[in-house]
Amino acid sequence: MKNRLYDATKIDWDNLMFSTKELWMLLIPIMVEQMLNSLMGMADTMMVSNVGSVAMSAVSLVDSINTLVIQVFAALATGAAIICSHYLGKGDEKGANKAARQIFLTVIVISLTITAGGLIFCRPLLRLIFGAVEPAVMEDSIIYFLITASSYPFIALFNAGGAFYRAGGNSKFPMKISIISNVLNIIGNAVLIFGCNMGVAGAAISTLVSRAFCAIVVLYFLRKPKQKIVLNQYLTIRPDFPLIGKVLAIGIPAGVENGMFQFGKLAIQSTVSTLGTQAIAAQAMTVIFENVNGIAAIAVGIGLMTVAGQAFGAGRKEEAKYYIIKLTGYAEIVLIISCAVTFLISRPIMHLAGMEAESMELCYQMLIAITIAKPILWALSFIPPYGLRAAGDVKFSMITATCTMWFCRVALAVYLIRFQGFGPIAVWIGMFADWGIRSIIFSIRFMSGKWMEKHVI
Repeated sequence: MKNRLYDATKIDWDNLMFSTKELWMLLIPIMVEQMLNSLMGMADTMMVSNVGSVAMSAVSLVDSINTLVIQVFAALATGAAIICSHYLGKGDEKGANKAARQIFLTVIVISLTITAGGLIFCRPLLRLIFGAVEPAVMEDSIIYFLITASSYPFIALFNAGGAFYRAGGNSKFPMKISIISNVLNIIGNAVLIFGCNMGVAGAAISTLVSRAFCAIVVLYFLRKPKQKIVLNQYLTIRPDFPLIGKVLAIGIPAGVENGMFQFGKLAIQSTVSTLGTQAIAAQAMTVIFENVNGIAAIAVGIGLMTVAGQAFGAGRKEEAKYYIIKLTGYAEIVLIISCAVTFLISRPIMHLAGMEAESMELCYQMLIAITIAKPILWALSFIPPYGLRAAGDVKFSMITATCTMWFCRVALAVYLIRFQGFGPIAVWIGMFADWGIRSIIFSIRFMSGKWMEKHVI
């Protein structure tokens, strides 16, 4: 059957690159890994909160910077996954290994540069971003930042190494490393924060050690033969600038898109802060719930880059389109389940968190709106773009996402709050507008087929 979505007559249904079982075997470990990654920062904040509000504030403030930096490394991992997937789809393991070596070199240079800048300009950077916070909070922020910034190269290397494994269809191994790493982080927090009374320094050291563990393990096992991507003899790697350029051609637009998203969140937080304590608390808890109910669906998108990337690399364009549609459906399923479960457990969690009645009611109202709107609008606005990126159509995704972020999500939320007297629900009205317009734009882009004219390698 030929339609505007894909031409079924051009797909070898008896010889698909990924069966339904293989797709889920790839996706489920990524879901677990993404959940664990989101828990590491939360574990630091929750455990250090027992030390006092100063320590908790310091960790929370610095994590907003760390999140932005991690998004940069996630963008580089996106480039790694897409390029290596294309080579593997072509059956060119030698090319995939050559690309992996250049990605490793690029990641090392960029992460060390960011780390050096952070360590050297720590104090002026924190003062510039956070302004006149209490001296005690600033001192704890400096301690936490100096230690966690030292972990940036390890984060970058693990992200790249995990991308190499996922590109080869092995998502279980990065998941296993993440599980062990999170256990180490929690144990380290308990020993250093409570046993050694080290406060924020204990939380930071535990995070540094667990991230170093991730990087060391993944790099050690990448040296092993008999796997699709092998990375060894690190000291012999020399730059191949044309290949590095291909990595950055995907990574930079993805990084800009991720960075704009984080800056947009900061702009919205600044506006919400004018609404009072109850609104701030309600919005903060709502953001946590919304992040949690989207983790599984985002994992589907990450897996899609590997699946579609290999299909495009093998020249199976119609099969790649089929996977984009199929995995968008998967994302919709897990999104509906996640939203329903999150909604059902929200009130007990809010009670356990000790929220005030007014904040709880505001949060619950916003969560009702999210539970209704997200399954309708979110999947088409986020999952197909992962497939478009896998085809090399990264600039269109970057421009679209950036424009809808600032002109819908941020501008509408600020207007409704500052000029129309709306409460924090304005943030989500802007968010829904963003998702809805993105859904329309990316659906039109997908059906046009123009995105398939791009080239990755």
